[in-house]
Amino acid sequence: MNNSKIKVGLAQISPVWLDKKATLKKILTTLEQAKNQQVELVAFGEGLLPGYPFWLALTDGAAWNKKIVKELHRHYSLNAICIEKGELDEVCAFAKANKMAIYLGIIERPEDRGGHSLYASFVYINQEGLIQSVHRKLQPTYDERLTWAPGDGNGLVTHPLKDFTVSGLNCWENWMPLPRAAMYAQGTNLHVACWPGSDHNTKDITRFIAREGRTFVLSVASTMFKSDFPENTPHLDEILTNAPEVLANGGSCIAGPDGEWIIEPQVGNEELITATLDLHRVYEERQNFDAVGHYSRPDVTQLHVNRDRQSTIKFK
Repeated sequence: MNNSKIKVGLAQISPVWLDKKATLKKILTTLEQAKNQQVELVAFGEGLLPGYPFWLALTDGAAWNKKIVKELHRHYSLNAICIEKGELDEVCAFAKANKMAIYLGIIERPEDRGGHSLYASFVYINQEGLIQSVHRKLQPTYDERLTWAPGDGNGLVTHPLKDFTVSGLNCWENWMPLPRAAMYAQGTNLHVACWPGSDHNTKDITRFIAREGRTFVLSVASTMFKSDFPENTPHLDEILTNAPEVLANGGSCIAGPDGEWIIEPQVGNEELITATLDLHRVYEERQNFDAVGHYSRPDVTQLHVNRDRQSTIKFK
């Protein structure tokens, strides 16, 4: 086995919007496809399970005490994922059975925060089928704050995978310099950035992170089309009245540690995008720049990270 090379897959797919059972089935089907192509690390987009809150921009989501917004939020909450109740067990079992690592974007409804508030979380499952981190998005972006709660630093960790060190951040967290620096300092050389979808997000930052961190960067994004809204969606008529034909066009891509494209942003189609990466390329590019090694000055600037899982209660 050559541990310095890894085959990765970007699952650019649409959710069965706000239907966690149907979306989970689609995720497992995609994982089966990845297994057949000998993929060792599969990544899915932000909040794919069960979907991104597109209704906020389509139904006057910021209006106070509006019935439609409350009912859609309720529907969203009931289709969010409670990890403590075993709702990712099938995915974990697949990972274990096929020695496959998985990064999966979910909408989490965690019991350790009372079981009602929602978080955009990026879950890493290792090749033994064990959940190694649940990174709750530090700062929801713009109208996302109307339905997602802010996370914490507990998931700012990296993971060993073959000879690689992998990391993951949610969407615009990848624009935040300090979370990126936290990952660099822990040795990441294969960074996964998850997005709800659209190449306007991925086309610039993907190459920038790769060049800044001298690391491979996988940007994985979902797709979402007007036809993807299920018929049982609450207030579907109002959503469809305001929805464009394309809500998320994908844009999944891969950049190498020199900042150049391995796979340019792919738009418009659901597909499994694969590539084989060679860790030796990282060592070549770190020769002249290493942001946390020989090109750092920790005596002058230094980052402090709080990794505590936040909660409103502590039991003694």
